[in-house]
Amino acid sequence: MKLYFKYIAMLFKSQMQYKASFVMTALGQFLVSFTVFLGVYFMYSRFHSVDGFDFSEILICFSVVLMAFSITECFFRGFDVFPRLIRGGDLDRILVRPCGVVFQVLTSNMEFSRIGRLLQAVLMLFVAIPQSGIVWTWDKVLTLILMLIGGVAVFSALFILYAGISFFTIEGLEFMNIFTDGSREFGKYPLSIYGEGVLKFFTYIIPIALFQYYPLLYLIGRSDRIVLSLLPLLGFVFLIPCYAFFRFGLLKYQSTGS
Repeated sequence: MKLYFKYIAMLFKSQMQYKASFVMTALGQFLVSFTVFLGVYFMYSRFHSVDGFDFSEILICFSVVLMAFSITECFFRGFDVFPRLIRGGDLDRILVRPCGVVFQVLTSNMEFSRIGRLLQAVLMLFVAIPQSGIVWTWDKVLTLILMLIGGVAVFSALFILYAGISFFTIEGLEFMNIFTDGSREFGKYPLSIYGEGVLKFFTYIIPIALFQYYPLLYLIGRSDRIVLSLLPLLGFVFLIPCYAFFRFGLLKYQSTGS
């Protein structure tokens, strides 16, 4: 763990060598997310609720998803760009080094400029909390924390799954963006508004609803079942088959000859 933090410090220092570029990239990330927020704001200025959810409840949902995705994209970026390691032959060098493959992939690429998007999510959460009317008891605070942690786990698992697929396709498959970037976009609304079929898919296949929708119901008082607040922890269960598939792909890997 100490070595991991040293890598983080090194990568951060290297990216800060070009401070103007870092600031402009972070600002760009902030503005892109801000335009999405404006879209939600203007819609709610016309329609005061969507499927019974008011503006503050939507902001809590949106901010949790955006925050979890931003953290994952920052620290798990190595898996998101994993096809580059294969095509460029960098994975061959990783395999002959004494450190573990996962550690080296994690530290191969970190995007600290995602702090702009993370800041947007934090600001939205600060706006939503006083308007939500939620009585912040310890269980509600814990629910919010678990939603964030579970979101990071699910998005990390999706990045690892994407990397595992890359062993067999070499090139990255764009359809995976439906579940990563796509989840960030339509995750700004509770998944129930898209219909029962979509909600079931994102409950039992890609478990985004386990940290985005169900614990939100408990958080805002639509359900008194405290077990809903613990569902985000199942995101770590989703990590197991995704990581197993990645290890399977690693066993089948043959050098691309780059």
